Amino acid sequence: MGLKLSIWENAARIRAELRIGAAVVLVRGQAGVLAGAAESLTAERLEDFRAAGPTDMVITSRRATTLKARAYDGDVARIILTPDFDLGRVRATADPAKDLESPLKGPYQTRRDGDAGLHRAAVRLAKQAQLLPAALVAALPSRREAEALARENGLSILDTDALLAAEAEAIGMRPVSAARVPLEASAASRVHVFRPDDGSEEHYAIEIGAPKRSEPVLARLHSACFTGDVLGSLKCDCGPQLRAALAAMAAEGAGVLLYLNQEGRGIGLANKMRAYSLQDQGFDTVEANHRLGFEDDERDFRIGATILRRLGFRSVRLLTNNPRKIGMMSNSGLQVAERVPLKVGENPLNAAYLATKASKSGHLL
Repeated sequence: MGLKLSIWENAARIRAELRIGAAVVLVRGQAGVLAGAAESLTAERLEDFRAAGPTDMVITSRRATTLKARAYDGDVARIILTPDFDLGRVRATADPAKDLESPLKGPYQTRRDGDAGLHRAAVRLAKQAQLLPAALVAALPSRREAEALARENGLSILDTDALLAAEAEAIGMRPVSAARVPLEASAASRVHVFRPDDGSEEHYAIEIGAPKRSEPVLARLHSACFTGDVLGSLKCDCGPQLRAALAAMAAEGAGVLLYLNQEGRGIGLANKMRAYSLQDQGFDTVEANHRLGFEDDERDFRIGATILRRLGFRSVRLLTNNPRKIGMMSNSGLQVAERVPLKVGENPLNAAYLATKASKSGHLL
């Protein structure tokens, strides 16, 4: 029947359930686990995990480095939840805001035997839900018993191998609506709304003038920045870059700006504010992301290439200082005919931020 959820639809439901604190079942091969997000965990549900089976708290190797916990699995560390590991310690382990309040959270016992594939998937799903990258995982005896637990308790179940196979391909984008929207930069503007097949946030394409599909279009991939674009924050150069890109397209008479809902380099606004708080303690942008447990940049620029192709473009003159965008555009089948620098927005309050972008993230400033 067509009523059965696709892998994308099921993953979207799983992410929503993690955000509200629900437990889910993850399976892979003949193995199965009970999983939940550390950030939304309750004391009652913590006891449910302990009762289900041997329970680990899984964090990324980035966070493990801060906590001096051994990451035997490379990119993640499986911290064994000993009997004295209460909800307060779970929260303090997941959230670096607690690092100064509770500097002595360890020592941690980390697991080194067995497969960490399902643990890795649980953290990845927490990231995709824009929660702190930390999860609770209780090992179940087998996939069969995991499926029985899901049926008995009405829990969602996800095959993580199927999800990984789907994620290897670019996420499909469906055009939803479009309309003329006169802008300050150009009255000849049109806004297109695209909806991802994976149930994540919608993305927008702002088309200036009538760019020819047969020629390289002046384009920018701009990640949403509520603080910079809307509030005029001086901590970054996002707002000035947005306005300068639109002005450049208006001056040329044609262009496309993609406004991608990947706030905070893909970690979401809540985690971005956590990173800002860490920056107030003296950490730079990259260091703050690592203390949270994220990579330098969690964005997927394949989204932009997919939208541009849906609009009929095959070649771009890309307004960017970020060589990673150029590489990902090229790898996604979109020719980058030219990189157009976009050096605006420096001020005394973001000079260090821009210096970090250049030195640690390779931006061409």
